[in-house]
Amino acid sequence: MGKIKTFFELIKFEHTVFALPFAYLGMVVAQRRWPSWGVFILVTLAMASARTAGMTLNRLIDLKIDSQNPRTKNRPLVAGTFKTSWAWGCVATSVFILLVSSWALNPLCFKLSPLALLLLTIYHYAKHFTWLCHWVLGVVLGCAPIGGWIAVTGQFSWQPLILAVVVMTWVAGFDILYSLQDEDFDRVSGLHSVPVRFGVKRALEISFYSHVATVVFLVLFGFLGGVGIVYAVGVVITAFLLRFEHGIVSDGDLSKINTAFFTINGWIGVLLFVFAYLDVYR
Repeated sequence: MGKIKTFFELIKFEHTVFALPFAYLGMVVAQRRWPSWGVFILVTLAMASARTAGMTLNRLIDLKIDSQNPRTKNRPLVAGTFKTSWAWGCVATSVFILLVSSWALNPLCFKLSPLALLLLTIYHYAKHFTWLCHWVLGVVLGCAPIGGWIAVTGQFSWQPLILAVVVMTWVAGFDILYSLQDEDFDRVSGLHSVPVRFGVKRALEISFYSHVATVVFLVLFGFLGGVGIVYAVGVVITAFLLRFEHGIVSDGDLSKINTAFFTINGWIGVLLFVFAYLDVYR
């Protein structure tokens, strides 16, 4: 049990809440009803295993960097409380579960699963080359609503692409805020980020406008997707939460960054799904 707890700490399992609700959102809006429990379980397994594989790879790829960063030097792989061989075993297990789950859903999901694995692998290197790395992470998590949609329909559509942009801009915005903690370390280490490229003040502005784009695309999705007033209430609450998030870090005070990053953004994904679900079933 101790090792399981350490593993969950390693991959920050609770952060699955960032993308998983959007997979459910794509799934529910696509069918306008709750899917079978079999499909629901398979989508959950596919999403959780993909996210676990990606996060574990992140810890393995960034092991040297994490050992040099004061903020991350106590992470399980760095501290030695979780062996790298176990981590690689977890990656292999997660990939296997993803492949089996996507195969069980439908042929298109299975065909696209290697692309998902590729994105989960390469995005970790983006910060070595470009300050656009925050949006690269957003693209990866933005695959969640597309995956949920394809899981129940077996085909592409333009509607989940709008949700993908919502997730991309949302994730990029809060990832910029989170990266403020590492501005000095990233600059010295030659890593790229918006704070390193533009400074704290401009980074806060760019994060804010990225979240403005999030709200705009949420409205666009509601307008084109045929959802109604209940969903609109969810969008208004989301806009309020995002504004509150920026308010508590507006002066560059990083003491509240965990509240902004974990608590508020954790609620946003869940609330959007709940209100969209209620709108579809009202």
